[in-house]
Amino acid sequence: MIHHTTIVAFDNPIPENELNQYLKEFEELVMGSGVVETFSARPHIRVPGDDHAPVAVASAVMQFGIADLDALNAAFTIPGAGDLIKRWQSRYPNKAIWVNHEPLT
Repeated sequence: MIHHTTIVAFDNPIPENELNQYLKEFEELVMGSGVVETFSARPHIRVPGDDHAPVAVASAVMQFGIADLDALNAAFTIPGAGDLIKRWQSRYPNKAIWVNHEPLT
């Protein structure tokens, strides 16, 4: 199992209901693809130290469970993913970083 962990940082605060909708749409898309086996997401828990973040402060984290390297490569071409990202980018500009890794536990 490979985990693809994505950290999303919206440029400006996003309403909680909108963030939840964003995460729900991502989950529905990737879980319906047949490529991703598991999905979990949580909003970032804000603390005062976030004001001193050197790069960006996360809005949420998403973790995708993917069987192997071939499936991971396929995950980057899931139909509709680019459109979903562009649609949300147009409403709430954001940046994302990710890491592909073996399970941490």
